[in-house]
Amino acid sequence: MELKVTRFAVADGIATLTLHRPERLNSWTGRMHTEYRHLLLRVEDDPAIRAVVVTGAGRGFCAGADTRALESHVERGGYDPGTPENLARPGYGVRPEFDADFAFQFGMRKPVIAAINGPAAGVGLVIACYADLRFAVPGAKLTTAHGRLNLPAEYGLSWLLPRLIGLTRANDLLLSSRVFLTDEAMELGLLNGLFPKDELLPRTYTWVRELIARVSPESVAATKRQIYTDLHRDVGSSVAEAGTLLAAMMKQPDYAEAVAAWKEKRPPRWRGE
Repeated sequence: MELKVTRFAVADGIATLTLHRPERLNSWTGRMHTEYRHLLLRVEDDPAIRAVVVTGAGRGFCAGADTRALESHVERGGYDPGTPENLARPGYGVRPEFDADFAFQFGMRKPVIAAINGPAAGVGLVIACYADLRFAVPGAKLTTAHGRLNLPAEYGLSWLLPRLIGLTRANDLLLSSRVFLTDEAMELGLLNGLFPKDELLPRTYTWVRELIARVSPESVAATKRQIYTDLHRDVGSSVAEAGTLLAAMMKQPDYAEAVAAWKEKRPPRWRGE
């Protein structure tokens, strides 16, 4: 697929997916949605890629739906996603609950890390919240935005945000659609770290490189699947599956390699499946 509104690069096992409409603060369009899913499928399908960092070009992360698209919805008399029927389906087929826009990231084997380099509104905040981890620059504006447009909370954010920061705090952000800064988001527990703008990507990459070196790809995939599956079930089922996974993964080559590396006091050389 020709990339018109995104950019994609891979280095040291880390993919960087950049939303690239800097003149529009990377506002979201059907084309961007299509490319985003296409690139995340590339991440899933490439065994050499261990994680993906999502960020924005220029001053913003993603300013939400493009205003031209919003005007088009009014003209058309209803919502038009502007996407083709055959969208890429990364993470699909794991659980029925995950087979939906952005929730599919819960079904992906690879970690998705948001590097929030500027404002994130509406669907931009949704993208960040569905990431597995979030790092940001200080002072960037965030908002759910939907209330000011006579819209409901978007893309399951009413389910996700209370689970990330608690019901009381989520209700404040969801019901008011107020603007809040990344500094407050850090205090709310929505972010994993705040870094100066020139350090955001380097420090995010450092975190991911340490993960790649320390943890086997199969362990990352299994743990990620446990985390999001456990949001839907009881603790007994979680314990039972953990036991099943433990028995299976101890037979894998990377378990033997982990033990050998620990005994020999050296970094592990992960093979993956």
